[in-house]
Amino acid sequence: MSDFNRIGETVRSRAARELRDRILTGRLPSGTRLDLDEITREFGTSRTPVREALLELSYEGLVAVAPRSGITVLGISPDDAVDSFAVLAALSGKAAEWATARLVPDELAELHLLAGAVEEAADVVAANWRFHRALNRAAGSRRLLVHLRHAVRSVPSSYFQLFPAQEERSRDEHAALLAAMARGDAAAARAMAEDHVLQAGETLGDWLSGRPDGAVHGSAPG
Repeated sequence: MSDFNRIGETVRSRAARELRDRILTGRLPSGTRLDLDEITREFGTSRTPVREALLELSYEGLVAVAPRSGITVLGISPDDAVDSFAVLAALSGKAAEWATARLVPDELAELHLLAGAVEEAADVVAANWRFHRALNRAAGSRRLLVHLRHAVRSVPSSYFQLFPAQEERSRDEHAALLAAMARGDAAAARAMAEDHVLQAGETLGDWLSGRPDGAVHGSAPG
């Protein structure tokens, strides 16, 4: 069963998140035909939000929606995954650079608290998201936030489930990043933030490469 019901999301956004995650991790490989009614039954919802979710994924280039041929997964290759994370890395690096130059002491203190919360959280994904959201907002750029919101969709919501060892690395890198920001080293903060995301993308790309046709099924390899 999928973890479909999450508080604070619309039915459409939950459907889009779940289907996006399956495509980004290869559980729905390229060429897969999607049955709208089957998905609707699985998610226990009506056709409208599922149809809207699939249209959203079509705008992202993950599925093709055609009047006669139906809905087909376009999929994502290992190189696609690495490229998507590289785009996110560039934006994240800029956010860290600007945040270092623009944040005030209260914002830095909040980031330290949120980084500590990641270390103790039962839901690491949610805690990690709160930390990065606060960091990106500290950059003080509404336009950058818009681009980040689009780019972050390239990260599977199940990333830490696939790669549990990445949790500890992420926590260590948060500490190093905050140390650079505290001493006002914007260049170092940018480099750390970029490397943090690039390594995550390479991990996913390498893992996808190890599967036939880049497809991922079941749990992550040990």
